Amino acid sequence: MELKTPIPEATIRSLKVGDLVEITGLLFTGRDAVHKFIHDGGTLPVDMRGAVLYHCGPVMLKEAGAWKCVAAGPTTSAREEPYQAGVIEKLGLRAVIGKGGMGDKTLEGCRKSGCVYLHAVGGAAQVLAERIKKVRNVHMLEQFGSPEAVWELEVEKFPCVVTMDSHGNSLHKDIFAKSKAALAELL
Repeated sequence: MELKTPIPEATIRSLKVGDLVEITGLLFTGRDAVHKFIHDGGTLPVDMRGAVLYHCGPVMLKEAGAWKCVAAGPTTSAREEPYQAGVIEKLGLRAVIGKGGMGDKTLEGCRKSGCVYLHAVGGAAQVLAERIKKVRNVHMLEQFGSPEAVWELEVEKFPCVVTMDSHGNSLHKDIFAKSKAALAELL
């Protein structure tokens, strides 16, 4: 299913764990510094209602005065667990992209706010960068540095899988439970 930003809540509520999606439109990057900044009461200079936040520290080059993304792989999302539910609510996000999954607090935040967690393939940074058609802007570059800045990216058919939905389902939680049961059987 193609998701065009800004994404309506009804569209997000129709998604289920395991659905394959492709994002077209704007997505924003945000990692540790941005999450803590928002958690501590900071505000961003951009409206993210209905948007997608990507846990990514992209590799950027400046060519002829314009930014070009050369690598944009997902970073591990678990570090954002203490902040993510609050960030989703404060910013009005509809999706968060990362790798490795997130915990119960984020899962509840997704349920409450009408958001999903999307998994992007790790190790495919250059391939994912090909889906970035334009770097529209960069926010807070001086404050946070390049990997932690908020990059505003125009993407086309950016591929992801829904691994946490807005109904309280989590593929990560299911796999953990199955793994734990298999380990108990072996022991």
